[in-house]
Amino acid sequence: MTTLPPLPEDWQRALVIVAHPDDIEYGVAAAVARWTGQGKDVRYLLATSGEAGIAGLPPAQSGPLREAEERASAAVVGVQEVEFLGYPDGRIEASPALRRDLAAAIRRHRPELVVLGHFGPTWAPGFVNSADHRAVGRAGLDAVSDAGNEWIFPEIADLAPWNARWAAVAVPSGATHAVDVTATVDAAEASLAEHRRYLEVLNPEQPVAEQARAVVTMTTGSIAGFPATRAVGFELFTF
Repeated sequence: MTTLPPLPEDWQRALVIVAHPDDIEYGVAAAVARWTGQGKDVRYLLATSGEAGIAGLPPAQSGPLREAEERASAAVVGVQEVEFLGYPDGRIEASPALRRDLAAAIRRHRPELVVLGHFGPTWAPGFVNSADHRAVGRAGLDAVSDAGNEWIFPEIADLAPWNARWAAVAVPSGATHAVDVTATVDAAEASLAEHRRYLEVLNPEQPVAEQARAVVTMTTGSIAGFPATRAVGFELFTF
């Protein structure tokens, strides 16, 4: 069996880039809790406010609610800085403008590690990935390079170029590296449970705590070739 190496942890600052509130909490938050527990500075950047994500609740009400839930969720795992870009939930286009805005954010936050959500076309055979996830993840990976190039987006020249060392994409399969989250799954469950209103509408028949436990259990299982009981898998890119 091939041994899967751990994700590098010789860094001090990471920026996690996703499309919606709750995206980070579906697994990645367990790794974040580990890193902040080591004293690392982890920050969140969300392209949307998730305003189209709660059935029956108009976007004008849902957006502020979901931002508040995300900030509370981030605090549970030791993240204090959460930024929202205001892109329209469900209608993000993979565009140069999106790459530019993500590159600008990378320059502002100056992370050594950029963490991205899964942006493949499917989660598993027959389960389509969100259009927003695909757009933000792909643009985010490109933006890591863009942030270090002074010529591609001259309109953000007021921000000094920044070269991250790595990008780590959370993947449901095909990981090249993994993070041992055995000690932080409880924090990850508590973090996801902060999305209370979202989860109550998503599945009104199941208590929020049970939903959070089931999701985190599903997304932090054992990974072949990695010794930890509970782990999160990533595809690692070096820059």
